[in-house]
Parts: sequence; structure tokens; C-alpha cells
Amino acid sequence: MATIEIESVECVPASDGVDDEEISSHTHPNNQCSSKPHILLSSAIAPTSVHELLECPVCTNFMYPPIHQCHNGHTLCSTCKTRVQNRCPTCRQELGDIRCLALEKVAESLELPCRYCSLGCPEIFPYYSKLKHEAVCNFRPNGCPYAGSECLVTGDIPHLIAHLRDDHKVDMHTGCTFNHRYVKSNPREVENATWMLTVFNCFGQYFCLHFEAFQLGMAPVYMAFLRFMGDEVEARNYSYSLEVGANGRKLMWEGTPRSIRDSHRKVRDSHDGLIIQRNMALFFSGGDKKELKLRVTGRIWKEQQNPDAAGACVPNISA
Repeated sequence: MATIEIESVECVPASDGVDDEEISSHTHPNNQCSSKPHILLSSAIAPTSVHELLECPVCTNFMYPPIHQCHNGHTLCSTCKTRVQNRCPTCRQELGDIRCLALEKVAESLELPCRYCSLGCPEIFPYYSKLKHEAVCNFRPNGCPYAGSECLVTGDIPHLIAHLRDDHKVDMHTGCTFNHRYVKSNPREVENATWMLTVFNCFGQYFCLHFEAFQLGMAPVYMAFLRFMGDEVEARNYSYSLEVGANGRKLMWEGTPRSIRDSHRKVRDSHDGLIIQRNMALFFSGGDKKELKLRVTGRIWKEQQNPDAAGACVPNISA
């Protein structure tokens, strides 16, 4: 099994029937977060009543077209219709394929705050544009970057840092340079040690250094890459380099860290990092080539800053 030594260092239904028009938005004048709809067109229905009418009785989330109803007028969302086996959850009558077009029309007259308003998003959107915005909202929570267990924890960056440290026992280091030694007794097997993760605090930001082995075709390859704990725009302010080598040869990689908005698998499968083929990895390992010994070094720097500038960021080498 591989070891790594650190030497330094709403049920939301599918938006069926939603037009693909441009998302229009504006800031609510009072910038207040509310879970109730804002009615733009005049209506005889009270806001709270409209809110309740558009709430699916099964999943309690807002309904989007197609909104289904039974013969008695009870409604539910399209996702939950398949869950109740075509039976109305209120009166148990058969649902059939009746659309509640009137309620879909009422929804067009509404505006709702982003679901992430409590996290700071001030935007309010037409009812049918809300989901599109929320899928890319800059205030939406980040997912846990720990890929080894398909962790479902989400939150802001301070919460995720505490979660990685306390729950996943991830190594935390301060500094913008790193020097990792990856050792594996049987380089032909990758199942028991697929990846490693270390978090670096650098320039007041956090970065995740991934190092892993995985199958590419018929043979294992080894890959190292960096992810930025923030959004893609902020990630572009930084660059990083990686280097591995021995016996008079070396491989180098330089690029921009990917945001943790991009999943670990997405980054890995795009091959956006330092990739070392097995034969080259064994050559770097030296000896009888029966044990993998790779030393990966690298650094992080801010764009428009000389990465060789002395004293730019001094690593903490205490483990």
C-alpha cells in the first residue's frame, strides 16, 4: 500500500419546459432575504397562498413545468409524479397526464430571491430563471475536495478547511513550496492507494495538492495537480509548477490551479496536471524498478509576480 511522506512543506425537478432565454436579474431594493415569492403582476391571491400553491406536497420544493394535477385539482412536481406511482398523494386518485397550465401561468408573474440569499447573494430572478442562476451562483456552497470517500459535505471555505482537518485528517501546511516523496511497493497495482491530498495555506488562500495513481488504458499512470479553494476567477490570479525527476532526467508542469468548483474527477479526467507514465516513473525510481519512489516538488506564486523572488513566501517545513 502506498504511503506519502511530507518532507516540507429543491427534490429539485428537472427544468422541463423552461425556456432557454437569457437570465435577467436585478437587486432587490431592500436587499432582504425572503423565502416568499415577490409578485410583480397584480393578483388577487395573497403571496403566502401563491407560495403554498407552488410548493410540491411531496418534496416541498417549488414546482417547475410540467406541473401535474389529478382530476380533483391536487398538484405535484414532475419528479415526484414518478415516485408516487401515478397516484395523487392527497386523494389517491390516478394522476393521468393533466398539466396545471393555470398554475404554470401564475408562476410567470413571480420573482424569487436566490436560494443562497442567506449566504450573501442579493439577486432576485423571474421564477423560471431562478434555477439557472442557482446552478452557477458565486455564493453557492463549495463541495468537499476530499475525493477518496465521495464526501457530500458542503460549505464555505473556513468550514471545509475545518472539515478536512478534523474529519478527514488531511495534512495542513503553510507555505508556497512543497517537496513530496511518493513510495509504493508494487507499482503495477493502483487499487489500494489511488490518491493523496495535502492542503497549503499560501498568500492568505488555500490550495489542495492531489497526487494519485489511476488506470489510463491498460497501465497505471501517476498524476499530480493543484486545486484552488475558491472560484475560477480567483484561481486565475495564481500559477504553480510541478517537477519530478532523477538519474539526470526530469519532467516539469506549469499551469493555473483549477477551482474546487470543478470536481476532482473532472480535473483528473481532463489530464490537467503533471502526468507520469509508469515506465518513466520506474526510471525515476532507480534500483531494481520493483518499488516506486517518486519525489514531486513544486511551488505556487501570484501572477505578475516573479516566482523566483526571494522571500515571496517562506514554507513552514515543520511537520
